[in-house]
Amino acid sequence: QVQLVESGGGLVQTGGSLRLSCAASGRTFGKSGMGWFRQAPGKERELLVRMTATGVNSWKADTADSVKGRFIASADNTKSTIYLQMNGLKPEDTAVYYCTARSGGRNYGPYEFDYWGQGTQVTVSS
Repeated sequence: QVQLVESGGGLVQTGGSLRLSCAASGRTFGKSGMGWFRQAPGKERELLVRMTATGVNSWKADTADSVKGRFIASADNTKSTIYLQMNGLKPEDTAVYYCTARSGGRNYGPYEFDYWGQGTQVTVSS
């Protein structure tokens, strides 16, 4: 079983920054993919970043065009934690943000993940 715990959400003004954290436990961190999604009220869940471990403490991040250049994903294997640095926040970034993980051992579709965190609310005021 995998547990994912997000933190770092909150209320911020337009143009501000937040850093989300996702601590993973119950698995060998860095062996399978992880990612960040968000879901705004009345909208479908949106994949923001898909992260793939490429080596020791090395990750590849594929970032959605909608947030590329503003959102930066990173990971710290020593802490079994991934991060999402969000800069230049806009009111349309208001959503619940979710951390996700794959258990590995099979082929995945681009949006398929096995585990989800509880979500953290990000609200951007205008």
